Amino acid sequence: MTAAAHRPGRRPVDKVAARRSELAAAALKTLAERGYAQTGLRDIAQNSDFSHGVLHYYFADKTDLITHCVREYKERCATRYDEVVATATTAEELAAGFLRKLTETLTDEAPMHRLWYDLRNQSMFEPAFRADVAEIDLLLERMIGRIVTRYAELSGRTPQVAPPVVYAVFDGLFQQALLRQLAGVPSAAGELRAAVGQVLPHLVR
Repeated sequence: MTAAAHRPGRRPVDKVAARRSELAAAALKTLAERGYAQTGLRDIAQNSDFSHGVLHYYFADKTDLITHCVREYKERCATRYDEVVATATTAEELAAGFLRKLTETLTDEAPMHRLWYDLRNQSMFEPAFRADVAEIDLLLERMIGRIVTRYAELSGRTPQVAPPVVYAVFDGLFQQALLRQLAGVPSAAGELRAAVGQVLPHLVR
């Protein structure tokens, strides 16, 4: 008997999870372009290679699909700066790498970030979104916390502001820059880089 014959097949639950991820990836583009309120499962089906029936089989409703999409995307975002944190040898190098990636994601992935903010706003009205939004927010807070903590270490200093406050500051700056980016303001990315670069040194002492 060959080794392949002994190899266990993928468990049904793994197959379902993989299929949900595949469908979510296909749906993200439509969701990012149209937003929560203007997108239904039929709209997503019309703009993908999957039928409405397939989407409805793997996701209970639009809420289930959208939360799955945004959760997977933001989980990837939460590790975006890990390489910079791991490889930077000076505070200046860390700041430069962080600011470069921050402005890249603003310009390259603006529709995806818009979808996240849309979902977070909807969570004030839709209880079904709240647990996922809170979980994603915590992931992002920890991501920013790792950056500031490492920046402080490389500076020979200590963080002076609690992680939730630091996250709120950076999130606010990013959201304002995103609004300008989506409005076609050419200086949005540069203004974000300048603002975050100005704030970062004041968070450590």
